[in-house]
Amino acid sequence: MSQVLPAGQVRLPGRPAKAPAGLRAYLLAEWTKQRTVAGPAWLLAATAVLTVAVSAAVVAAVRCPAGMACPVDPGKLTLTGVQLSQALAAILGVLAISGEYTTGMMRTTLTAMPRRPAVLAAKAAVLTGGVALAGAVGVGGSVLAGQAILPGHGFTAARGFAAVSLASGPMVRAACGSVLYLALVALLSLGVAALVRDSAAAIGIVLGLLYLAPVAVGLISSQPWHDRLERYAPMPAGLAIQATRHLRTLPISPWAGLGVLAVWAAAALLAGVLALRLRDA
Repeated sequence: MSQVLPAGQVRLPGRPAKAPAGLRAYLLAEWTKQRTVAGPAWLLAATAVLTVAVSAAVVAAVRCPAGMACPVDPGKLTLTGVQLSQALAAILGVLAISGEYTTGMMRTTLTAMPRRPAVLAAKAAVLTGGVALAGAVGVGGSVLAGQAILPGHGFTAARGFAAVSLASGPMVRAACGSVLYLALVALLSLGVAALVRDSAAAIGIVLGLLYLAPVAVGLISSQPWHDRLERYAPMPAGLAIQATRHLRTLPISPWAGLGVLAVWAAAALLAGVLALRLRDA
């Protein structure tokens, strides 16, 4: 006679019940899926390359002529590429789960690994690791480009500009924060994709959240609303982490701004977990 367990499992006589897989097994399964598909690897490589290429191009295009005041933050300028490469991080986050819904593979995944929050946690962990690695490579390359180019364009210590170097505390914070920023964008995208399931819709929502707010900031003439958007919209708030000069004039402090983005990402992941638990695959 079979025995029905509380979790809904059926145990036959003489056979011990199979314990649910631990988080390590979920992580291994997710890592295996990600490394056996070419798309994520190419997107991660493109994230690093785009970050460096755009940053180097922007730095090379900006000069501070002698005798002129330059209201430019060299640290933030050096990390400009993050503003574009975040789109690739967002696409990575969406495809980490929506691709399985598109192919129907999610049913197989949830049959093999029935702990749905653990499935999303494993996806989040593998995604964060990959994006953080690509972001570190891209940000490191951008800093090297800034070190090589900016002094020759007038951004020198003699003119009051700190060197773009990881030996500088503000630059370390800006560089490390930029890596965290890309990882949080990917997690925000993962949560949105788990909620809406459709790749195109999720990418549209995330890119709208990221890029529409800066456009609105440029169009709004009301200073109070201008400041509110820069404090609470995910991209303007999160990118405050890149500032290395005039910090007291910012609408939000660097770490507080990154914290705002972290709240957006956590809310999206929570909504994604609830949707994953309450709806069929």
